[in-house]
Amino acid sequence: MAAPLPLILRNPSPLFAPIPTKSPLCLPNTHSLRHHYTPLATTKPFSVLSLSSTSTTRSLSPILNSSKMEGSVTTGNEITEEVAESTTEASMSGLKKIFVAGATGSTGKRIVEQLLARGYAVKAGVRDLDKAKTSLPSSNPALQIVKADVTEGSAKLAEAISSDSEAVICATGFSYGWDVFAPWKVDNFGTVNLVDACRKVGVTRFILVSSILVNGAAMGQILNPAYIFLNIFGLTLIAKLQAENYIRKSGINYTIIRPGGLRNEPPSGNLVMEPEDTLSGGTISRDLVAEVAIEALVTPEASYKVVEIVSSADAPKRTYEDLFGSIKQR
Repeated sequence: MAAPLPLILRNPSPLFAPIPTKSPLCLPNTHSLRHHYTPLATTKPFSVLSLSSTSTTRSLSPILNSSKMEGSVTTGNEITEEVAESTTEASMSGLKKIFVAGATGSTGKRIVEQLLARGYAVKAGVRDLDKAKTSLPSSNPALQIVKADVTEGSAKLAEAISSDSEAVICATGFSYGWDVFAPWKVDNFGTVNLVDACRKVGVTRFILVSSILVNGAAMGQILNPAYIFLNIFGLTLIAKLQAENYIRKSGINYTIIRPGGLRNEPPSGNLVMEPEDTLSGGTISRDLVAEVAIEALVTPEASYKVVEIVSSADAPKRTYEDLFGSIKQR
C-alpha cells in the first residue's frame, strides 16, 4: 500500500515550514540553496528527543509491560540495531506478532524493518504479495507476509490479523490517481475496517500514522498551502480526521501519530513532539516516524493520545517517556 502523502514529500519545503528553535518570528529566510521555507508558529514549547541519544528496545509483550532489553541504538543520522540472540528466539517461540498494515509503503516498510531488527515477530499486511516478497526481507523467519487490502472489509482483515497478533500499526495511504474516492476508501473506510477487524479478533492496541493539519480548518489553517494541496485529492485530510475520530470513540487503546512532511533521507536533528492541532508545518524522516510508532507500542504514556511530530536540528532532547508523558489526553 502506498505510504501517506508521497507526492508532496519528495520536496516538502514549499508546503511544510521548518521548526523554529527560538522564536517563530526569528527564522532565517532560507535554509539551503535548494529550499526556501516560511516560518512555522506553534502554540506551545517543544517536547523533543535527541536522535543522538541511545534508545533501548523492549520485549515482544510491550503492551503488557515495558521491561527493557538489548536492542536498537539510535545514533545521529543512522538507526543501527544490535539485536540480542535471546530476543530473536523469543520472537520465534510463538509469542504474538505485530501486524503492520501498508507494509510495502515507504513508511510501512521502515516500520517492518525496524520491528524485525529489534527482534519482534511481524505480520506484514499487503495488497500485492509479489511486490512484498521483493521489497520486504521475506527470508527472515520472524516475518510473515499476508494479503490484506483494507478496502475489502473488516471480515477479511480479521482473518489476516487473526488472534496471533498483539497490536496493529496502520501505515496505509491511498495511491494518487483518477479515483477521487480513493482517500476515503483507504484513509477513512480502510482505517475503520482495520479497527473493526481488531475488535473482532481481540486486538486491543492500535497505532495510526496520520498527518499534521488533518484538523487544519479548526486550527485556522484553511489557507495553508499544504492544507489546500492535500485536500485537492479527494479531501484527504478530512478523510483522515474522520478515521481518527472513529478510533477515538472505538474504545481501543490507540496512539495517533501525525507527522509533518515526510522525507526519505535518514534522520537528522531532534524529534519534536507536540499535542494535536499544534503544528502547521515542518518535516521529518520516515525512519524516525517508524521509530516513534514502535516506541508508542512500548511506552505506556503513549496510550490514548494524539501527537504531532517533526524534527529540528537545534531542539533540545528528551526521552520518549517524557515526550509522550508531556502530551495530555483529550
